[in-house]
Amino acid sequence: MEKITEVKTKKDLLDFIKFPFSLYSDDPIYSPLPVSEQKKLFDPAKNPFYNDARVKLFLLERNGKTVGRIASVIDGRHLEYHGDGAGFFGFYESIKDPGVARALLGRVEAELKEAGLKTMRGPMSFSTNEECAFQIEGFEYPPMIMTPYNPPWYNGLMEASGMKKAKDLIAYIRDMALPLPEKVRRVAALAEKKGVTVRLADMKKLNLELSVFRDVYNSSWKDNWGFIPITPEEVDNMAKQLKGVLVPELTIIAQAGGEPVGFLGIVPDVNQVLRVLRGRLTPLGILKAFFRFRKIDAIRLMLLGVKREWRGRGVEALMIKKGFEGIKSFGGKYKQIEFSWILEDNLPIIHISEMIGGHVYKRYRIYEREISA
Repeated sequence: MEKITEVKTKKDLLDFIKFPFSLYSDDPIYSPLPVSEQKKLFDPAKNPFYNDARVKLFLLERNGKTVGRIASVIDGRHLEYHGDGAGFFGFYESIKDPGVARALLGRVEAELKEAGLKTMRGPMSFSTNEECAFQIEGFEYPPMIMTPYNPPWYNGLMEASGMKKAKDLIAYIRDMALPLPEKVRRVAALAEKKGVTVRLADMKKLNLELSVFRDVYNSSWKDNWGFIPITPEEVDNMAKQLKGVLVPELTIIAQAGGEPVGFLGIVPDVNQVLRVLRGRLTPLGILKAFFRFRKIDAIRLMLLGVKREWRGRGVEALMIKKGFEGIKSFGGKYKQIEFSWILEDNLPIIHISEMIGGHVYKRYRIYEREISA
């Protein structure tokens, strides 16, 4: 006997959050956020995404046991910005059963249809400004901070449920033992000749500095597929999330004429710590995590944007050169850097990633299907 129920109580929410722990119980590279942090994600009072969105969470039970979960997401800002009639599913997890996948997706489709929407797309957890897509390649490598991770067979479940590819996202990896290509240095020098300068972000004014990122991001990404403007409230929330993660030497702001024109943020791979915690903040786990934090040896270039009028002038190269100098200042601590995620058709960023010496090592996919009339 199967039934789908909407999450209504604190117990329901805890069941929703904890279901993946049983699903990935034997997976050593599963890297969940602590339960306490996950609760904040689904708290309208603490997550500003809810200000302009309607979110419902669902659990699927079979014979009294949870076998899947999903969220329906109606994002008002997406609809206002794109006008494409798209709604979303997110936070998908399930056992390897096409029937479970069809039931979960069908429940979300019913929600979106009732709202008059035309397309179901996902996973978006909650939007392109956060985790999105299913991983489809590169499962031999552990997930880095704030990147998707799922069993390889989710792709088959989506296809069996009539979902089609909407867009692929890619991740590049680079060995930090390699020298920075001379071409990057030459292009960076051209930017400096044009009066572009770079500085490190002031962590004592993190909210203000992330407001600079918001300005750059909303300007530089506005024409990208799936883009949704970041709000001031989301910037404040981002500051809380990244306060203990951002490193001054790896957070770069480019300026021209005293005005910000670019932003670059490289963050340590905190997932290496989360794999130790396994979602639990016990005293012993925290102690182990403290020592593991000091041994983090990989980083992710997560935030990168240059205002459109300054693209093609070497600003990206200048920020990357400064960022790599910051990485080297840690004396070889960081062995690898990931550049992600990148839209498969974002040729300028792909070109930069390859110019730096990166190569594709993971691929993710966002799916969609039309909602039946």
